[in-house]
Amino acid sequence: MFKSGTIVKVLLPNVVNRGYDYRLNADAELGAFVRVTLMNRPYIGVIYGIGDGGVAPEKIKNISQVFPWKLSVADLQWIQKMSAWTMMAPGAVLRLIINVPDAFSEPKVEQLYSYNFDAPKSKMTESRQMVLDAFELNDNEPMATGDIQSIARVTPGVVKTMIARGMLVPTISRPVEKSFAYQYRDMGNIELNPEQRAAADKIGYDIKNGGFSVNLLDGITGSGKTQVYFDSVWRAYQTGKSVLLMMPEIALTTQFIKRFESRFGAPPVVWHSNLTAARRREIWRGVVQGKIKIVVGTRSALFLPWQDLGLIVVDEEHDSSYKQEDMGNYHGRDMAILRAKLANFPVVLASATPSEETMHNIEIGRFGHLVLQSRYGGAELPQIETIDMRENRPDEYRVNAEGEDTRAGSLSPILCQEIKNTLDNHQQVMLFINRRGFAPIVQCKKCGWVATCGDCSVGMTYHKRLGKLLCHMCGRTMNLPEKCPNCGGEVSMRGAGLEKIEEEVKSRFPHARTALVSSDTMMSRGALERLVAKMESGELDIVIGTQILAKGHHFPNLTLVGVVDADMGLFGTDFRSAEHTFQQLFQVAGRAGRGAIPGRVLMQTYQPNHPVLNAICAGNRDEFLRADMDARRTAKMPPFGQLISIIVECQKESVLKKFCDDLAHAVPNVNGARIMGPVMAAVYVARNWYRMRFLVAGDARAHLQPLVQTWLSRVRVPANVRIKIDVNPQNFM
Repeated sequence: MFKSGTIVKVLLPNVVNRGYDYRLNADAELGAFVRVTLMNRPYIGVIYGIGDGGVAPEKIKNISQVFPWKLSVADLQWIQKMSAWTMMAPGAVLRLIINVPDAFSEPKVEQLYSYNFDAPKSKMTESRQMVLDAFELNDNEPMATGDIQSIARVTPGVVKTMIARGMLVPTISRPVEKSFAYQYRDMGNIELNPEQRAAADKIGYDIKNGGFSVNLLDGITGSGKTQVYFDSVWRAYQTGKSVLLMMPEIALTTQFIKRFESRFGAPPVVWHSNLTAARRREIWRGVVQGKIKIVVGTRSALFLPWQDLGLIVVDEEHDSSYKQEDMGNYHGRDMAILRAKLANFPVVLASATPSEETMHNIEIGRFGHLVLQSRYGGAELPQIETIDMRENRPDEYRVNAEGEDTRAGSLSPILCQEIKNTLDNHQQVMLFINRRGFAPIVQCKKCGWVATCGDCSVGMTYHKRLGKLLCHMCGRTMNLPEKCPNCGGEVSMRGAGLEKIEEEVKSRFPHARTALVSSDTMMSRGALERLVAKMESGELDIVIGTQILAKGHHFPNLTLVGVVDADMGLFGTDFRSAEHTFQQLFQVAGRAGRGAIPGRVLMQTYQPNHPVLNAICAGNRDEFLRADMDARRTAKMPPFGQLISIIVECQKESVLKKFCDDLAHAVPNVNGARIMGPVMAAVYVARNWYRMRFLVAGDARAHLQPLVQTWLSRVRVPANVRIKIDVNPQNFM
């Protein structure tokens, strides 16, 4: 406890500070949230320690308010350790925690609107449907216009029009505080099989006896991992502890929420990116006050101000969405484990395709390994086979019923026959291709000109539904040119995306009910939920989608999965490309045959003997992991080595190259590490910023962060240069 008048260090939530001295105006504990001013701007910070004493006492400002909420000592240690590992400033880490500044003030008085379901029927455009989805996502509670626009991703004009037409009506002008203090109970409607019970008992033992531990719940898709970690959630909740269940954003589905409510008698508190400002405020306050005990959320839920956290479950622990690359670079799974270690409580990781980092930690005895080897309820594993496209070339297909035009197909005769057989048996089909749009390459047949983005050094994809070329890096659009702008020659479209596969499917199977699923068509979670509901009710026959469909969904009547291009990703420059391709295809394959009828998976490939595809077909996951990990061990790549990526960006190419040259000349002489670069980043221009890359490599025990810190401090950084540091990067673009 610090007494009133003590000079303390206060950490503020911005990217540069490591704490400033302030004088207490009341007694306060270490970690207490406080209100201060810095350069006449108000801030909420936390008491980080005793003051440094480097400022004259008469110049030290008073803390204006001490709040009754605080972070624990373990939380402060977590901020320090995370800062040291990720090379983010401590204030930047704190900004991830104090991400709801409104939580420290009274609710804003502003006009709120409700969706009027009784309004005269108007044309339900895509934008208006997205507004309706935004309300349904937030339990149809009233929202401010700013929330409607940001969550639905629509323009102010859309909202104004809906208000004018009576589709949105004003209701209350002050938010009504919603209580999230749910009381949970064991509904007793789930009986674990012996394999699940053994895994649940091991985790339960760790929860009961306390202390830090990490267990991987390793089970094939459909093996009932969810019910095992639900058992763990219940055991931790019974002890009075708080529980965090982390999931990739894409897996936060109505299906999952219903399973949770069925198991525990009340819905979970859900934290994700599409909450209203009022709801974020209520949840943040509920967590810091200890009223909310269980949260299901994305990686940002880890940074809620938890009180007495006693268990973290990281579902789909291998998923790349746990890696944050915008507001600082950190891995949510790794930072969850760090938080648990400092606060001394268990972590459960769950995956059917565990990351090689996790498997290495099992290999050296750091993590426990709990295996589920059979599908829950007796469902059989699907039969997985490859189709050799060298011997089974696709036929042409008609673009329209009159046959006025034909195009080269992407679906082999074998896959087409299996689709027909599946439809004849009144079962459902999923076709997977992880490429958006209609054609990824638009090129001149005469001179070779390729349509590229004017703001990024990447090609533009033709989107037929949009009727335009689209840059997947920055979102820029342009019209499809009738002739080559370079030589006037004929422009052709090469490659196949989702929309082209949809066109082919509709031509070959005109009576099948189809749906397209990608980030372009599923603009809201509501749209995805409607599609899921149609699949469950049998209103769809064929769904064509990207990785959105690869995980988290359970369709009992889906018996055939076709992978249109299994080679995509096999030969990437990223050393993780084989691992990521295996995980993605294995997860996609796991959608087939989850009900009473066995499933089948067909993967089209020009590389039928590739080790990744052989491992998937034979079910030799562990053998593949061993081989890939041996290759990484030899190359000293993570987890057997460390990498730190440094991306330098500037809008002036000359300034960028001059600074990178200076940085290269300042490289220190070190043993046990290499500093490589500068080289052009794989995407050299992104949103009009030129980009160069350095890569620092060392062995698994090397302390690279201090080396990088010392090196970068040797060169003055111009004001118009940005440096992004990424420890053990997942993205090499």
